[in-house]
Amino acid sequence: MNLTKRRESLKKVYAPVGIVLYKLHFPPNLITLLSLLLGMASAYAFYHGKLLTASSFLLLSGLFDLADGTVARLSERTSKFGAVFDWIADKWVDGFVLGTVGYFYAGPFTAITAVTASMLHSFIKPVVYSEIGYEARIKGKIKDPLEGVGFFGRPETHITLIIFALFERMNAPFGLSVGIKLIALLTLLSLLMRILYLYKHFGRSYE
Repeated sequence: MNLTKRRESLKKVYAPVGIVLYKLHFPPNLITLLSLLLGMASAYAFYHGKLLTASSFLLLSGLFDLADGTVARLSERTSKFGAVFDWIADKWVDGFVLGTVGYFYAGPFTAITAVTASMLHSFIKPVVYSEIGYEARIKGKIKDPLEGVGFFGRPETHITLIIFALFERMNAPFGLSVGIKLIALLTLLSLLMRILYLYKHFGRSYE
């Protein structure tokens, strides 16, 4: 199952949460903001070694991140600002969480690698939109040349962090030090897959 299909599957699982928030009249941008704040709280908890708290906040942050789009569509309040704000909130959370875990559990180099790989893995897509173009905007999402390419994205990153945080909490031989390095490696490999895909399909196209 590729990244796009896995993300759509997660949306179906969390759809009831979006429906509840919609019925409570939560504005979609407020839900995005709550996702950001919960992500920052997760990073703060990781910094202080509160691993169960950090994992819970990270899980809630991801849940709210998946729910905001559902609420926007149900309430017919989708907006270009909301789409951009969602991207910014996602990367803000990822930068702080990965940076914090990487720096305090594996060292500065791992932190820089994990954050850089995560940012490039996501922002390669808007660069593709700008330089190569896209087919259509479907249900608020852009169908682009990288659709379905790659195997390790944001949901996989969060799940890996939570699993290895629990290992760390149980004093297992492999904790967050191993988990964050694995995230950095797998994200880099997924990013390389996207770059190679782009080169194969567009590397010999000259204007």
